[in-house]
Amino acid sequence: MKLDQIAKRFRIDKPGAFKLAAHDPADTAGLSIDKGEAKDLLKEGIERLSDLQEKLYAENRWSVLVVLQAMDAAGKDSLIEHVMSGVNPQGVQVFSFKQPSAEDLDHNFLWRVAQRLPERGRIGIFNRSHYEEVLVVRVHPDYLKAQRLPDTVNGKDIWHQRFDDIRAFERHLARNGTLILKFFLNVSRDEQRKRFLDRIDEPGKRWKFSMSDVSERALWPKYMDAYEDAIRETSTPEAPWYVVPADNKWFTRLVVAGALVEALESLKLAYPKVEGAALDELEKAKAALKAER
Repeated sequence: MKLDQIAKRFRIDKPGAFKLAAHDPADTAGLSIDKGEAKDLLKEGIERLSDLQEKLYAENRWSVLVVLQAMDAAGKDSLIEHVMSGVNPQGVQVFSFKQPSAEDLDHNFLWRVAQRLPERGRIGIFNRSHYEEVLVVRVHPDYLKAQRLPDTVNGKDIWHQRFDDIRAFERHLARNGTLILKFFLNVSRDEQRKRFLDRIDEPGKRWKFSMSDVSERALWPKYMDAYEDAIRETSTPEAPWYVVPADNKWFTRLVVAGALVEALESLKLAYPKVEGAALDELEKAKAALKAER
């Protein structure tokens, strides 16, 4: 099975019928391969991605926005490290959105992400994103109070209003040449627990653990409901969600790499042609360089 075929299995093309419980975090699409074969398959994807990224940068017409959302310990950081390992660092920008600053809170909820959108020719990765505003803020209503919204706009419909705003925002980006891919790394609660214990047991990983991680686990059902609503409401043809099984990191990386390759290949990217007067100038430069002793 090819990488792009694997990825298609996890794209949410019919969001109206989406149920998160129907997606197995341990799914591997029936692949029975060892670690060496998985590495080879990922290497192939990375090489294809590297070639496509060079063309994206050279053509300088499209930009790519990758949104990563997940519960803690789902593997977002290691995913970025492994999948983007072969891509030219000049062509990739990674931004992590944590607790909003005072300046962020003085603006609308999309303002801070709008400041970090990728330029044409580049891949931008949001490690958490504007979706935090309909996930963690929804699970923790007190966070909404800090945004000091007028009472007239802070009503029962605020989440549907935000879904509407997000769809419009992403549609606007797509219409202006931004390719958008959104990935929910679907880790199980049991696997998260194992990874938290690993962090505590390994001295080199203990810095990653926080007691707040435990308190957030207690809110797992609320988070799953929030993710289900967000994916159902905002997976669109121009900005699709992929619900990626995340209990096996090797498989998570294959799915994301495959989705990126498939999407970039659909753009029919090519190196700019040098012709006419520009080609004549190159020939003159070539002759001058050859004439040098």
